[in-house]
Amino acid sequence: MNKIRLILIVCMLMLPSCHSNRKIDIHDGFEAASISRIWETNKLVPGTFEIQSSTQKAGNNAFKITLHEGDQIKKEIGTILERSELTESRKLWARDDESYIYCFSVFIPQDFPIVPTRLVIAQWKQKCPGEDCRPDNPLIAVRYVAGELYVTHQISSEQKILYRTTQDIRNKWLDFMFLICFSRQQSGQIRAWLNNEEIIDYEGLNAYPESGGYPGRNRFYFKMGLYRDRMVEPMTIYFDEYAKFRPPSINPLVH
Repeated sequence: MNKIRLILIVCMLMLPSCHSNRKIDIHDGFEAASISRIWETNKLVPGTFEIQSSTQKAGNNAFKITLHEGDQIKKEIGTILERSELTESRKLWARDDESYIYCFSVFIPQDFPIVPTRLVIAQWKQKCPGEDCRPDNPLIAVRYVAGELYVTHQISSEQKILYRTTQDIRNKWLDFMFLICFSRQQSGQIRAWLNNEEIIDYEGLNAYPESGGYPGRNRFYFKMGLYRDRMVEPMTIYFDEYAKFRPPSINPLVH
């Protein structure tokens, strides 16, 4: 993590006008016997997850999710959606016009099904105060569909792809790092690295407008897991080494 922080200090010198006031510095290597309090579990389906020691990025454990046909949270029973996800605690949700760094590692097993079914493995959502916000898609989503890994960005009815690869990414750990500042101004920022290589460098609007039913000052939250349309085949995925922290405040004139 120290190497990552040094890289990001340099990156922060190139950021637009986003700022950082509240200190956040958390890490979860899933070493405890139970799920950390940094997570909400209301979108985890009982029986689909475990903290296990057979596959891990670092330390002794990692978080495993296996999704089967019909695994649904209560409010989605009867729909085509199947999911089981870790959601960050509300006290950690991002605020607009502030910068955050997210790191997490993902392992997709070799026998993971290559199918055209919609699948999201990590996403950032904008808080909707009711049920009528439109669009209500993730602002940023890491997707794996038909053997293609890609990252989408959406702030209107149009979904844009910021990165894609058709390389076989199964049976290896994928280390993601995102530097994000959500904003309705041109100072918005999305930068991303995969296995230490920069894959996204986006600057500009990256949050839904008030006209979509969202409040003027808003919050944004992160989720990771399996979120898919209904299918028969099971899917298993592993997560490890999650971290979220605020970039350091840097004054280049101070030595």
